[in-house]
Amino acid sequence: MSHEISQPVVFVIHDDAEVVRTLRDHLSRRFGEDFRIIAETSVTAGLSALRGLAGSGEPVALLIVGHQLSDMPGVDFLARAHELHPLAKRVLLVERDYSAHSPVVQAMTLGQADYHITMPWMLEQDLYRVVSEFLAEWANGQEAEFELFRVIGRLHDPGTHELRELLTRFNVPFRFHEADSEQGRRLLESKGLDGSRLPVMIRHDGYTVVDPEAAQIVAAIGASASHEVDNCDVVIIGAGPAGLTAAVYAASEGLQTVVLEETVSGGQAGSSPMIRNYPGFPHGISGGELTRRACEQAWMFGAHLVFSQPVAGLDSPGGGHVVRLTDCHQIRARAVIIATGIAWRRLGVPRLEALVGSGVFYGAAGSEAPAMEGRDLFVVGAGNSAGQAALHLARYARQVTMLVRGNSLARSMSEYLIRQIEATANVAVRLDTEVIDACGAEHLETLTVRDRTSGRREQLPAAALFVLIGGEPRTQWLPDTIQREQGYILTGRDVVRDGAQPSRWPLDREPLPLETSVPGIFAAGDVRYRSIKRVASAVGDGATVVRLVHEYLTTVVLEETAAGL
Repeated sequence: MSHEISQPVVFVIHDDAEVVRTLRDHLSRRFGEDFRIIAETSVTAGLSALRGLAGSGEPVALLIVGHQLSDMPGVDFLARAHELHPLAKRVLLVERDYSAHSPVVQAMTLGQADYHITMPWMLEQDLYRVVSEFLAEWANGQEAEFELFRVIGRLHDPGTHELRELLTRFNVPFRFHEADSEQGRRLLESKGLDGSRLPVMIRHDGYTVVDPEAAQIVAAIGASASHEVDNCDVVIIGAGPAGLTAAVYAASEGLQTVVLEETVSGGQAGSSPMIRNYPGFPHGISGGELTRRACEQAWMFGAHLVFSQPVAGLDSPGGGHVVRLTDCHQIRARAVIIATGIAWRRLGVPRLEALVGSGVFYGAAGSEAPAMEGRDLFVVGAGNSAGQAALHLARYARQVTMLVRGNSLARSMSEYLIRQIEATANVAVRLDTEVIDACGAEHLETLTVRDRTSGRREQLPAAALFVLIGGEPRTQWLPDTIQREQGYILTGRDVVRDGAQPSRWPLDREPLPLETSVPGIFAAGDVRYRSIKRVASAVGDGATVVRLVHEYLTTVVLEETAAGL
């Protein structure tokens, strides 16, 4: 009996008894061994059952609710039910209606539902597939039953933050223990450690690393932090959406491909908690999951993926290109694709910079979100990334306040995000506001903000600050031969052909569309001048650039060789 009670619940309610019976039977056949299926046909009975589950502490995984109940509209019922079970995923059961007036359109836009199921469903296996995806997303938010790693450190220590963030980005299950907690002390003692050097990472098989460097973490996870190829067809520098897409196409089309990434795959997109406007994912997908799949796909096609491998320089002697690594190794390639993306722009406030990793974070910092429960947080930024971060953090925090320098979100944020922010009770937006100072000894304690209209200053208590204010291209390491505009790489028609040495275009032909001022070196994604800062655009660049690399390798190189160049 206790085993049955501990099973998570899939709750179904609809005012049509036949729909309820059919859906309950289908779900029971497929998921009945692992989940309890509870079905009701009235609002009164439904709320009573949900209150009972909440009172006994039984977890509810899914709330599947008919969009138009006789006693209460489905969205209102979902809201009431979600108050009782805030960790449950909300599913709206709607009639098959693909008009703009379908209730699911507004519910998804305003963040009132997480998913939807249309009735009647075509095949029972289609229902199984989508519900399995919903349950998998719910399970991702639960505490893992198996931890590949245990991390012992101090919560507000920058090194601990970097380790946790890296493990989170790699989607590795781990458990964090405060160094001065009973369990933390016990784990340290079991390894003969006194806690003077932190953080400590212990793998499930006992392998232990003290204050690990990024390359050690990557190796412990099972990824590669050293290159195995000295000569190849194409080197791709950067493993964000553009670089990973290029790797998928290049490797699948027979090019020997090496991908070099300074940290971990995903780029800025990889830290996004939810991307709702990427084609093919109507309910959205996290940036980490999207880029993880692309990374796995590139690897399956035979691309050599090397993480924690910063690039020191790039040379183009006659007959190819040489990528120089910070460990003094070199890789020769017939073509190079630069897809290094952009880094988060810094605020430049000295006392904030001193607290980076100790309450101040650039980017969404996905590893920190669960630790923010019940706290007051601030997000600086007005773009889609800032909006997505605010909504994600609002699931944990007591209050999230967005600090926006401009007088409107509309110029920089998608409408669906603005509407969702407006509908989220614990997210507030302060316009015409900038952060000018901070206080905190070991971690952030207060922020000082200034109203840009009145000049009024205000000190606010703050548990954390997340900064997402656009980016700066990662191109400082490039040679002068590659033309840039404000750091962004010029390609194709933007390349200046009559400029002065050393960046003058050297050939009679025009540069190919994504080719830089150095023949055979290409740029893709956000690092490229005039690029559209969207994940789908970066993916498009990654696919396109491989076609251009083929053209360069099969046609241009032959012509240049024949001409004696």
